[in-house]
Amino acid sequence: MKKVILVAGARPNFMKIAPILRSIENHQDLNAVLVHTGQHYDDNMSEAFFSGLGIRKPDYHLDIGSGTHAVQTASIMVKFEEVCLKEMPDIVVVVGDVNSTIAAGLVAKKLHIKLAHVEAGLRSRDRQMPEEINRLATDAITDLFFTTEDDGTQNLLAEGHAKDSVCFVGHVMIDNLFYQLGKIGNADAVSPSVRSLKECLSNRYLCMTLHRPSNVDDRRVLTKLMETVNGIAKEVPIIFPCHPRTRSRIEEFGLGDLFVEKWAASAPVSNGIVMMDPLNYNDFLYLWKDCTVMLTDSGGLQEETTALGVPCLTLRQNTERPVTVEVGTNILIGNDMGKLRLEVKKVLNGKKKNGRIPDLWDGKTSERIVGHILRYLEESSF
Repeated sequence: MKKVILVAGARPNFMKIAPILRSIENHQDLNAVLVHTGQHYDDNMSEAFFSGLGIRKPDYHLDIGSGTHAVQTASIMVKFEEVCLKEMPDIVVVVGDVNSTIAAGLVAKKLHIKLAHVEAGLRSRDRQMPEEINRLATDAITDLFFTTEDDGTQNLLAEGHAKDSVCFVGHVMIDNLFYQLGKIGNADAVSPSVRSLKECLSNRYLCMTLHRPSNVDDRRVLTKLMETVNGIAKEVPIIFPCHPRTRSRIEEFGLGDLFVEKWAASAPVSNGIVMMDPLNYNDFLYLWKDCTVMLTDSGGLQEETTALGVPCLTLRQNTERPVTVEVGTNILIGNDMGKLRLEVKKVLNGKKKNGRIPDLWDGKTSERIVGHILRYLEESSF
């Protein structure tokens, strides 16, 4: 039996790991070892996601916590090396583009363990983004690449990687999305408070997430953005699960008066920005799947909204997920607040962008990934 170590560290990783883990556990020829690095250490940002996504308790929890990029990466490497030396896996599978991704990848390759990267080949062309550095560095040492869209495949081939090592499989995030959509109808799958909030909302409401340093760390940028969003919220309510980093900056910059943090369970929410703590995956999906517009700087939400046909306005200058713009429902806004107001107005007036679901975003990506891993390990044995 071949042994696979799956590494998850941050919130987006969990959504990608969940369907792969389920698929591996359906194969008698593979044994999965699940490692949680603890890069996201807030309970609302990590542990609640494991239970909400139906992921079993990790075999190893490295408890890394916060720190600079260097401190986090180094700490993960030290502790993950101990895991690899104990388990001696046939392959390590990393996902996404966070510090856990590159840290685990470096350890695997220095120990001469095969490395697979899920969501490989994505490029924003912006090296000011720490995620871009992680993507480039991870793909430079990866053995087996799994891409979500043709752009990712073409990027890897252009960088000189062998064609037979690059596998276009679709997107595991969409596997997870479809799986969780089938579960949120259950009474206990969504918290009572979120169900109550949904009942208080009108037919039209927006959802928003915001966490990138380029948006939240600069007082001028965040103030301009929040003032613009507050203006939009005078016409339509905006649900805002707030990342701890963003809440800290909002408090530091004195912007807290723009938000409504409590609502009466029996009263309709007709306008205003409703800010709350981060929600688990099912709770937020229950809200955003029916929203009129998504405002975000998240990478994963650009993809998930495209899969469900929800208009998405991305508060970034670029995206490493161009398929969401080229064929999906995503529009890049950057820092152009006039464009943000205009695009929201268009959707509210019934003129939303129509998109389609990209190729192979069909809910079966994890099965294709596991099939490729099995074949690759069999071929590598000879």
